[in-house]
Amino acid sequence: MTTARLFFDTRLPVGAVNRRLFGSFVEHLGRSVYDGLYEPGHPAADERGFRTDVIELVRELGVSAIRYPGGNFVSGFRWEDSVGPVAERPTRLDLAWHSTETNEVGLHEFASWLESVGSELMLAVNLGTRGTLEALDLLEYSNLASGSALADRRAANGREAPFGVRMWCLGNEMDGPWQLGHRSADDYGKLAAQTARAMRAFDPDLELVVCGSSSAHMPTFGEWERVVLSHSYDDVDYISCHAYYEEKDGDLAGFLASAVDMDRFIETVVATVDHVKAVKGSDHVVNLSFDEWNVWYNERFEKVDKITGVDNWPVAPRLLEDAYTVADAVVVGNLLISLLRRADRVTSASLAQLVNVIAPIMTEPGGIAWRQTTYYPFALTSALATGTALTTVIDAPGYDSGLYGEVPLVDAVATHDEQAGRIAVFAVNRSLDEQVELEFAVPAGYAPAGARSLWDDDPYAVNTLADPERVGMRDNTTLHADETGAGRIALPPVSWTVIVLERRD
Repeated sequence: MTTARLFFDTRLPVGAVNRRLFGSFVEHLGRSVYDGLYEPGHPAADERGFRTDVIELVRELGVSAIRYPGGNFVSGFRWEDSVGPVAERPTRLDLAWHSTETNEVGLHEFASWLESVGSELMLAVNLGTRGTLEALDLLEYSNLASGSALADRRAANGREAPFGVRMWCLGNEMDGPWQLGHRSADDYGKLAAQTARAMRAFDPDLELVVCGSSSAHMPTFGEWERVVLSHSYDDVDYISCHAYYEEKDGDLAGFLASAVDMDRFIETVVATVDHVKAVKGSDHVVNLSFDEWNVWYNERFEKVDKITGVDNWPVAPRLLEDAYTVADAVVVGNLLISLLRRADRVTSASLAQLVNVIAPIMTEPGGIAWRQTTYYPFALTSALATGTALTTVIDAPGYDSGLYGEVPLVDAVATHDEQAGRIAVFAVNRSLDEQVELEFAVPAGYAPAGARSLWDDDPYAVNTLADPERVGMRDNTTLHADETGAGRIALPPVSWTVIVLERRD
């Protein structure tokens, strides 16, 4: 059997694991909101029209903060449409996804839903077709307790207490030519800095996210970050990163190494951020908000599902409803490993998206809600990756991934929660056909408490409406440690595994 070795030490932390790493993203796109979160006629709908079966699954998923309402959608969004009496809200065309937005669910309704699932609201403002004034109006409406026309309007709309939104995104993917209001880095950087300073005049303690590149493969990547931050560095707290991955041309070996690309993306952005910091001689620290990441079969969308036609504007069409495989879940688990590996600088992240649209949760109108394969690594990592991320070293045989060159068969990260008395190890085996034995030292005072793995004889197995529990987690009974503290576990091919070590009394 092939062997890999994992080294970690509880005395060598990378940084604290911020709960916002386990955020998600809800955009008014496809069936994400309507027929996803919200379906008034469903047997499981509550008095507000929200599906309680979805609420339960979101709670179990462990989502900490949710970015809303977009995404590309936000660059054409008028926030005023989403408040006030529902019957009086205007119906609008959404140019981003060529759909019709009814505004039946808006800011108040979504904030109420967030309270049901125990997640924090992270708001994006429109800096595509709108600007600083509209951002200030939304901020005042959302966060001022009383004493102004906008605060009074919120109260009249049924919300006496302010929403208290702390984290704000200054637009979305403004580097992308597809974005309404797309600007150059210079123009966007000036607008973002102006808006940030104006918002801080209202509340200097807001946490503000400036748009980074929408992909590490954009022709402006790197230079975009440098120019934008040259204008806004001391006015913002985060720069965003977005990354999506998909298997192309049957290249499963390359796809399984996707996290290598995320690692490089993170390191490049950190280096660029710190370069601007040095040039400015600033003491301020700007961290990364990886506020869109996932597996997304975008080529399929562009070729098959994209909506066109000047008279064709459907309401809540089925868009981006990817059915995720075991291999997809392994990649998602590996991307989480990458985020944890740089927990010192990546302190916020949003899995895109939450329900139906490239999502871990799927629903059928009038029917069931179920967990996709990708649900499992996210839920378990959110539950167990607490405390601090540890410096982790892997000694493993490599393989030629093609796309990313020579990469190790095994990738892993460990976290340590001193208060809970728990160490969690998260590991993937990228081999297509070979089991790998992972060896590691169990720290003194700890003992194995169990391990679970996600794998299947068919790496393309999926959970569907017809068979919603085809794929799930399994106990990995190969976990063992001897009296010297030498631990080992067998990692099946194309698998994601979590190992739990607990402190002995």
